[in-house]
Amino acid sequence: MTTIQTRTVEYPADGLTMIGHLAVPAGVDRRPAVLLGPEGMGLSDVERHRADALAELGYTALAFDLHGGRYLADPEEMLARCIPLLADLDRMRSIGHAALEVLRTQPRTDPGRIAAVGYGTGGAIALELGRAGADLRAIGTVNATTTGRPGEAAHIRCPVWAGVGSQDPIMPPAQHNAFTAEMQAAGVDWRLTVYGGALHAFHHPPVDHPTVPGVGYHPQHAQRAWRDLVDLLTECLPVTENQGP
Repeated sequence: MTTIQTRTVEYPADGLTMIGHLAVPAGVDRRPAVLLGPEGMGLSDVERHRADALAELGYTALAFDLHGGRYLADPEEMLARCIPLLADLDRMRSIGHAALEVLRTQPRTDPGRIAAVGYGTGGAIALELGRAGADLRAIGTVNATTTGRPGEAAHIRCPVWAGVGSQDPIMPPAQHNAFTAEMQAAGVDWRLTVYGGALHAFHHPPVDHPTVPGVGYHPQHAQRAWRDLVDLLTECLPVTENQGP
């Protein structure tokens, strides 16, 4: 297993002081990098561990923050913040760009080789970065088949993969269809994986606080979705030895 180093990074976004989690492999060379976005509840140990796992695979990884260092365990509080956020594409982009700039300027990051992946709200932000024309090598989302402004998907310059649960009432089939139609019309290299029987947030281990209806963990599909994300990164952002100075 690759030795990694981790630390918190503070940066301004959305009028807040965000507290992200940076994980890097041991060494001094520049590495391909992954921006990792959390579910609407916010950054937790789940995403921190995923960033660590990506660093163990050889990536510089930043799990970014949504709520100024807070984790919104109360579903009503989470929805009160995330519903307006998801409706404001420019605001989502500003949160994403702030985190992307932090990752891009890390000394261990190869700034020309960055992917953005995310779950739920974090995945929607990754997609908006692509629609805004960010220089990304791949975009991967789970539970986030969100659509953008008409025509802006044409700005996406990399492959897009999305994973969804077949029984997700928050991202239902009609939303998947609108998303894939948008990607297809824009000429994006896109893929959609549907995990049979999975609910929303099927990838997230059980939590000790209330959740909104339609949310549930599916351990087998959670492992499959992680492998699919890693496969996307392996294809679009391969890690090789001697990445560069």
